[in-house]
Amino acid sequence: MNRVVISAALAAAALGLAGCGFTPLYATPGVSSQLTAVQVTTPPGRTGQLLREHLDDALARDKGATPRYKMDVALSETRYPRGVRVDNVATRYEYVLTAVYTLSAYPSGVGIKQGTTRVEVTYDSADQPYASISAQQDAQDRAATETARKIQLELAAWLATKEKS
Repeated sequence: MNRVVISAALAAAALGLAGCGFTPLYATPGVSSQLTAVQVTTPPGRTGQLLREHLDDALARDKGATPRYKMDVALSETRYPRGVRVDNVATRYEYVLTAVYTLSAYPSGVGIKQGTTRVEVTYDSADQPYASISAQQDAQDRAATETARKIQLELAAWLATKEKS
């Protein structure tokens, strides 16, 4: 009896979602194929390299295909001391990564979308120099990963609504 009720409830929920026009973001083949056609350019440096690698992974970049879009990314990095000991030495930092991106049509170069993402992560600063450097680099990697995820979601949502227009 319970199985019948649960099955009926699931069927009703599925019909309700189908009727409301809900479509998963990646259900339309056009969004995924357009994301793979984005060529990413980032500034030189460690954070730029990390962001480009994470964006290539997030967008499932097809390096063999001719790109349809080109995305230029500008980065701004800031580090704020947050936890300060009695001797005025910081024990915790806040790392802020701001990415401003411009998506343009390829090869014409006409700008079609701009956006900004901001990611804040914190990390501990140890007394040992190597541990402190390692923590800072880990914070850069975590911030680049989250920035790539945010940019991917913004582009996918924009492409999905662009397809319907």
